[in-house]
Amino acid sequence: MTATFFFHGKLYICRPYYLFVMERPPILKVQRLTKRFCKKTILRDISLDIIEGEIFGIVGSSGSGKTTLLKTIVGYLAPEQGDVKFRYDYYVKKKDKDGKPLYASVYRQQQMARSTFGFASQEPSIYPKLTVKENLKYFGSLYKLKKKALESNIDILLALMDLKGSQKTLAGELSGGMERRLDIACALIHDPEILILDEPTSDLDPLLRDHIWSLVQKINKKGTTIIMASHHLSEVENFCSRIAIIKDGRIVDVASPARLKTKYAESQQIKIQSYPGSYANIVKSLKKPGSKPFEFNIKGSELILYSDYTQEIMHELLHTLEVLKEELIDIKVSRPGLDELFLKLNARK
Repeated sequence: MTATFFFHGKLYICRPYYLFVMERPPILKVQRLTKRFCKKTILRDISLDIIEGEIFGIVGSSGSGKTTLLKTIVGYLAPEQGDVKFRYDYYVKKKDKDGKPLYASVYRQQQMARSTFGFASQEPSIYPKLTVKENLKYFGSLYKLKKKALESNIDILLALMDLKGSQKTLAGELSGGMERRLDIACALIHDPEILILDEPTSDLDPLLRDHIWSLVQKINKKGTTIIMASHHLSEVENFCSRIAIIKDGRIVDVASPARLKTKYAESQQIKIQSYPGSYANIVKSLKKPGSKPFEFNIKGSELILYSDYTQEIMHELLHTLEVLKEELIDIKVSRPGLDELFLKLNARK
């Protein structure tokens, strides 16, 4: 899918951002990964390629294996089978004889892998009795950064994370949103190629979630590849170039949000808001003999209709609203979001 235009007499060809991303080589290769705890298999034969420069989302219900997968990718946990390989030509400044990237095992090159990854877990790893700046200094010392590089990275991260005015504040006195920002800053202190975030917006209110997502985009635009797990599927849909859906330790599918919708959405949805909002009466009127089939859900102040016959349902719906003297406030037709698709996929055996 491309678009062309002329500018100052020259022809330019534009392609969507995700196509440029997909043309880049993988920065990380997850190869047939299997992880067990005692006799229970948590991850089953997982294979993924993470492309340089993308924001890659991992979506799954609680207990599906998301956190175990992230910890195995960074080398905190060793798998029973499989491997994770990362690009290391960034460090040796050379390619193989064919000019292709060089890859090494996370488990065999642990020191180099530590420099490649930054990891912010679901539970913050910061020290509450250290100040914001002291936390950054401490985590920077773990990577043996030179004093000048460390001070430079601290200044950049304090500004990026909007923590400059709080650098002398004890971490234990920070709000939840500031604590999360500091935790991400500590994961970035050594300027890693890949940032891994486990549920970065959990337990945050909508305003703070928006702030974290804004920071994630800024970090990504600076060139950092991001892998993240989240329960907030609508957010993942808006920000990730690709999403892996994991269920019972297996990858169900990997694709862009748009591709997942096209592949699994068997119907479209019509969302309406009306006044006084007698949605039960609206549904009853629509379900008359001979009408096109549909499913429905009343969600707060909205009525959501799902059907393969959108045009016919829309016609009947508008007529029904007029007959019942319902004032139409808002109406929207779209494919179901990832929340609905995720529930549908998880319901499958």
